[in-house]
Amino acid sequence: MPETTPAYLRIAALLRTQITSGELAPGDQLPSETELMAEHGVSRTVAKWAISVLKGEGLVEGRRGSGVYVRTIRRIVRESHGRNARSKAPDASTSPFARDAQAAGHAGGWEHHSAHDTADAVVAARLGISPGDAVMRSAYRFIADGSPIQLSTSWEPLSVTGGTPVEWPEEGAAVGVVARMDTIGVRIDETIERVTARAATSEEIERLGLPARGAYVLVIERTYLAAGNPVETADIVFPGDRYELVYRVPVD
Repeated sequence: MPETTPAYLRIAALLRTQITSGELAPGDQLPSETELMAEHGVSRTVAKWAISVLKGEGLVEGRRGSGVYVRTIRRIVRESHGRNARSKAPDASTSPFARDAQAAGHAGGWEHHSAHDTADAVVAARLGISPGDAVMRSAYRFIADGSPIQLSTSWEPLSVTGGTPVEWPEEGAAVGVVARMDTIGVRIDETIERVTARAATSEEIERLGLPARGAYVLVIERTYLAAGNPVETADIVFPGDRYELVYRVPVD
């Protein structure tokens, strides 16, 4: 790493390599701030910042009165292939998130709020409608074993769902977008997902319980289509250390 790189990032990179290589295994204790100061000839502030970077990446955790330890991470695997498969009995289906959480050994649940809204220019472009058109906006916070693990905001054109039994996403018997749309004769046949990574916003840090320094998130921009027409679009936000995204793509 170039000498111009700040010392705290060089120290964090060294410790990160030791963790990812297995030299420092889950449960192992990191060198203390005092030890890092002596080894690298830096101030306590620099040592503290280096450890803070690793905390933000979810690689280590502090234990009060004991020190900082390498985390044992049990990620939820979000495998895109088949996660939206149709159930023969949509009213008996469970949400894709609940299935993902259960497969990872977590108890999953969610909080939600839906309201009528109007599409801004970005949402309108993603849904193929005009800015100002009526949409159902739903905000979710997903929970695994009592801790927040995912945020999602979705928009559906009320020209598709308005006045139907699935207008309000959480009030019908069918669970999940595919199952809900099936019940009103809208057959989703394609999903587009765009994945990016970025620093977490202050709201995301608060709602997901992330470290204040160095936290990052994965963001999926997802759109469901039926016969080429978008019927739902969503922004899904994951803490970068708590998820594994798996894509299985058939080759023609």
